[in-house]
Amino acid sequence: MQYSAHNPEPLDIQSCAGQTRRTGSAVIPDLRQQLRQWLILTILAVISCLLINHFVFQIVQVQGRSMLPTLHDSDRYFLNRLVYVLHPPHRGDVVVLKDPSDGGYAVKRVIAGAGDAVYLKGGRVYVNGRQLVEPYLLPGTRTGTCSKATEELIVCGINQYFVMGDNRCDSYDSRMYGPVPRRNILGAIVH
Repeated sequence: MQYSAHNPEPLDIQSCAGQTRRTGSAVIPDLRQQLRQWLILTILAVISCLLINHFVFQIVQVQGRSMLPTLHDSDRYFLNRLVYVLHPPHRGDVVVLKDPSDGGYAVKRVIAGAGDAVYLKGGRVYVNGRQLVEPYLLPGTRTGTCSKATEELIVCGINQYFVMGDNRCDSYDSRMYGPVPRRNILGAIVH
């Protein structure tokens, strides 16, 4: 661009790429180039949101009372979908899973993992022979079996997890449908 020491206004010139035109002191971008850039940015933003939403973080809304008092009906939480790429689910994690009985989505707590033996007896939960300490339950909460039996033993297979809701009296969980396969666990709730 050429400037005259005596004339502060730039001369009318066209850039070598033909993309901008100088008129007076204003730069007018080529409308087609600007629209193309906005379109590319919009497409990249949409793709980024979809990828982040599908593979990293997602907002989920709890429906129902099965996770009371930890999670409440209609509250929203972040689902970390990336966490189990780095390591398997751990005992105590609150997860979103694809319910094996109806294909819907459910929020439950991991009680046991692959190879663990879960024993329900006398309203208590034992994992591998040790009583499970569950500070997330309301005091006095008892855990029953899904049948009329007073005790039940369930063993998790390879890549299987035993899950239950924190509101044991109002939770449809692994006591009914058994351990869930790892592929059904979508991620961990961040609360």
